Amino acid sequence: EVQLVESGGGSVQAGGSLRLSCAASGSTFDDYAVAWFRTVPGKEREGVSCITTFNGATYYADSVKGRFTISSDNAKTTMYLQMNNLQPEDTAVYYCAAGWRHCSGSPAAFGSWGQGTQVTVSS
Repeated sequence: EVQLVESGGGSVQAGGSLRLSCAASGSTFDDYAVAWFRTVPGKEREGVSCITTFNGATYYADSVKGRFTISSDNAKTTMYLQMNNLQPEDTAVYYCAAGWRHCSGSPAAFGSWGQGTQVTVSS
């Protein structure tokens, strides 16, 4: 099973950008679906974006369309979430997750999770 290590969180002002990385160990992301979820206290974990590595299909939550971009390096060992025009409502702990082949909005579909990285956006 693939293990995931995230990096790239931090604090920015509204309108700023951050890039999150999710590195695989123990395996590549070949044939996995890799997603980014986020969570804030008191709310359910929210699916932000997902990519299926076998065909490169990408999916985005309506709240981040046009601002966030999910991508992979050519070796499929690292996934990225480029976040532009960040807003205070994007403040959350972001997790990457890997599951077998197909994207899903349900966290239960993903068996491997990173440790989470905090993103804080100030107004």
